[in-house]
Amino acid sequence: MCAAARMHPDGPVVDAALVRRLLSAQFPQWVGLPVTPVGSAGTDNAMFRLGPELAVRLPRVEWAAGDVRREHQWLPRLAPQLPLPVPAPLAVGRPAAGYPWQWSVLRWLDGVNPAVGVLAAPEGLARDLAGFVNALRTLNPAGAPAGHRSVPLASRDGATRAAIAQLTGAIDTAAATALWDKALRLPEYAGPPAWMHGDLTPGNLLLNGSGRLAAVIDFALMGVGDPTTDLMPAWNLLPAAARPAFRAALRADDAMWARGRAWALSIALVTIPYYRHTDPARTANARHVVREVLADRSV
Repeated sequence: MCAAARMHPDGPVVDAALVRRLLSAQFPQWVGLPVTPVGSAGTDNAMFRLGPELAVRLPRVEWAAGDVRREHQWLPRLAPQLPLPVPAPLAVGRPAAGYPWQWSVLRWLDGVNPAVGVLAAPEGLARDLAGFVNALRTLNPAGAPAGHRSVPLASRDGATRAAIAQLTGAIDTAAATALWDKALRLPEYAGPPAWMHGDLTPGNLLLNGSGRLAAVIDFALMGVGDPTTDLMPAWNLLPAAARPAFRAALRADDAMWARGRAWALSIALVTIPYYRHTDPARTANARHVVREVLADRSV
């Protein structure tokens, strides 16, 4: 997906020329570095490589604009306590040159995004992911912001059912509805507030040459609360055979595992109709999630 593509109907077009204008006006020390769009940039943010060691990240849509400051405030505090590299923010840019929001310059992290179905070391990756999630959950939550996805499943009921209705003929809507109805009867999270990443998708993970987890990026949805959403790699990335290792390392009981599966389903269902014309890769992964969730009989 080209970084200049318009992901959201009311979002600005973000391209390398805009990045150069912003840098020229605000950070002239980096003007001479080449600006290269990153093909795997996310749906809420556009990413550009800036020379060999830096990255520029710009929100694509207003709801993501406030997350720039969140990352710059909290990632430097969390990074020393985590087992893997995470983004290191260096500077916050101002709105300018027709671009309406704050944006950021960060250290570049090497690695490749995992591809579903061709993982070199799926069980090792499952343990790596669980280790990172567990490390997050041990961090002190005092004073931290609430996670964007630290809400009860019931708060997603309307959007989930609307998406199911839009997908009639494209998925097994009866099975999706039955699973969702069952999930809404699950007990809510009753544990202490814990840190979460909130968006552990393949695009936010970087692997090394051995297929093991090398870094975790894009903490825009991070915060504290119910950390259930960090179980989503079980269905958006890991094959069924690797899920038991992931679940065991996280010590997820039946209720938490079922809530995580429901979160994965809900997000995937809403993703398909919203992004099917603008982000084929994300839509394909969402369809994969729906298939995996509906086929999963682990709870």
